Amino acid sequence: MSGIYIHIPFCKHKCTYCDFTSFPNKLSFAEAYMACLYKEIEMRGKELGAFTFDTVYFGGGTPSVIDPNYIYGAMKKITQCFRLSKNPEITIEMNPGTVSESKIAIYKRAGINRFSVGLQTAIDEQLREIGRIHTVREFLTCARLLKGENFSVDVMLGLKGQTEGDVKKTVELAAAVGASHISVYALTPEDGTPIYTDYLNGELPDGDEVRALYDGAYALLKEKGYERYEVSNFAQKGKESRHNLNYWRRGEYIGFGVSASSFMCGKRFTNTFDLDEYMKCILSGFPPVVESEEVRTEDAKFEFVMLALRTARGISSAEYRKAFGSDWKQDFADAYKKTASYFEEAGDGARIKDEYLYVQNRILTEYMNG
Repeated sequence: MSGIYIHIPFCKHKCTYCDFTSFPNKLSFAEAYMACLYKEIEMRGKELGAFTFDTVYFGGGTPSVIDPNYIYGAMKKITQCFRLSKNPEITIEMNPGTVSESKIAIYKRAGINRFSVGLQTAIDEQLREIGRIHTVREFLTCARLLKGENFSVDVMLGLKGQTEGDVKKTVELAAAVGASHISVYALTPEDGTPIYTDYLNGELPDGDEVRALYDGAYALLKEKGYERYEVSNFAQKGKESRHNLNYWRRGEYIGFGVSASSFMCGKRFTNTFDLDEYMKCILSGFPPVVESEEVRTEDAKFEFVMLALRTARGISSAEYRKAFGSDWKQDFADAYKKTASYFEEAGDGARIKDEYLYVQNRILTEYMNG
């Protein structure tokens, strides 16, 4: 399995927690940027056109903030330059404050068959606090336009003043409007973002409080028929994100656009984070790559274990042996000995027990040193 990621770095307003490469005041650059992105797709197509890709994902930024015809053009260029599988999953991230019926119609004509909607919270005051441009009412309008479509909703935990009741209201709203997939992410305050000041001042919920919020969301989602298949992701049966599953299974992917990362043929590379530099490179006919490395076998083994153990499915000894010709319990003997009590094992598989999955980072730290 392999995927294509397309980064659209524009947005109307940068959220207080956002650490992604996004530019709120440069929407006038969208036409030039997309022309360069089309050209990058053509350049990579000459190298990788023989590969078959199973998923396409438009992320950002806010992909839905630009003219939808640019998204249509990107998909047209993708299908011209790359081979897609018979039933590819094609996703676009959307902010409810930038959606319209006409946009969705164009997305569907482009082949998009999955929509990822950033609700974050069903409390308008909290939305304003974190700099979101939409309201709960606009989310409801967006959900109405997506009725009958395959769509996911993002929920964020750890906001200032957030209660278990607030999270319950948000999850219930996401389920009630027909979301087939719900992601529940804990806010990670990053140095350099406005919300980091709130974190330093102790104004955000602490780890134990966020854990309680998560446990409440997990119980409610389970009750409503959503299965947890990764620590932060819940889906109705058969509605898991194939694009994200590819990441967690250490599959290959190619990224297009400023700051986009790729992992192909055992090599990891990342595009420049500078918008002007990205466009200059493309217009000069050079790849906009600023970082490139061959992944060492030792690192690949850790990545395999770390990513697999984030999922409810866990790690397969047979798949690990097929990839590396060895046994993961032997390769990580010391770490396994220290953490075995956290695992539930059956057949050739091992998964972190449900009660420990949320704190899996503490377990995975043991594997960093082999």
